[in-house]
Amino acid sequence: MFGLDQLAAFVDVVELGSFTAAAEKAGLTQPAISQQIKQLELSVGVRLIERVGRRAQPSVAGAELVVHARRILAECNAARDSMTPYREGSVGRVRIGSGGTASIHLLPRAIASAKKRMPGLEITVRIGNTDEILRDLETNTLDLAVVTLPATGRSLEIEAFYEDELLAVAPKGSEMPEGGPDAAFLRDRILLLYDGGNTRATTDGWFAEAGIRPQTAMEFGSVEAIKELVAAGLGWSVLPELALKRDRAMLTTSPVRPRLVRQLGIVLRRDKHLTKGLREVIRCLREFKG
Repeated sequence: MFGLDQLAAFVDVVELGSFTAAAEKAGLTQPAISQQIKQLELSVGVRLIERVGRRAQPSVAGAELVVHARRILAECNAARDSMTPYREGSVGRVRIGSGGTASIHLLPRAIASAKKRMPGLEITVRIGNTDEILRDLETNTLDLAVVTLPATGRSLEIEAFYEDELLAVAPKGSEMPEGGPDAAFLRDRILLLYDGGNTRATTDGWFAEAGIRPQTAMEFGSVEAIKELVAAGLGWSVLPELALKRDRAMLTTSPVRPRLVRQLGIVLRRDKHLTKGLREVIRCLREFKG
C-alpha cells in the first residue's frame, strides 16, 4: 500500500516535470524523490513516470493516477484543516449530567457564560438521579456531572463548588417563627417533601438530629411541582434556595434552625482529558454566584 508522501511526490514530479524541482519543493534530495516514485510504482504495479528528453512526464497509467492522487491529497488537506478549530479549542463538545434543580436554575447561566466565550462549543445536558449520572460518568458517556454531594467513585474526582441553603417554604402570608422554624415546628405542619436523592437525605438527617422523623403528607420527585403545591396552600416544604430565587413573590420562605445546607459538586473522571471546552465549563461553574 502506498502512502501520502509517495502520492505527494508523484504529483509534484508530474506538475513540475522534474525530479529535481520536486525534491526542492519538498525539501528532500533528488534520490529520495526517486525512491518514493519507485516505491509507488512497485505498489501499483505499473510504470508511472516516463522521461521525455530532460522532462519527466506521466505515463498513460500515471495520467490517470494523478487525477485520483490530487483528489486524495485535497481531501487529506481538508480533513487536516477541519481539525484546526479543535486543535485551537474554538469548538468542541461537553456532555453534562445533572439533577433537575441544577439543570433549571444553575446550568443555564453557566452554559450561557461558556458559550459566550466559546460560541462554537456544543453543550448537551442529561437529567437523571445521582447514581445514574455517576454511572454514565464512569463509562465516559458523560464528561462532567453536577450533583448534590456526597458522591463516591474510585475513578472520580469530586469538587464541592456551591453551597445551597435549604429553606422552609410555606404558602404566601404564612407566619414564620422569629429566627426561623426548627424541626419541632415543621413536624406539626403538613409537609410536602422531595422524594429521594441526597437533598432528601440531607433534610431527613436534619430532622433526625432533632430526634424527629417527619411525617410527610405527600412526596414528589420534582421540586418545581412541590413549589406549585405549596403556593396553592396545600402544605409546607423544605427546598433548595437555588430553586426559589424567582418564586419569592408567591411563597413565604425562611432559613431553618439550625441552618441547613447542601453542597453541589463538580464530578469528573480522574483520567479525563480536559479539553479547552471542558475547562471553560468548569471555570464558569466555579464562578457561579447564585
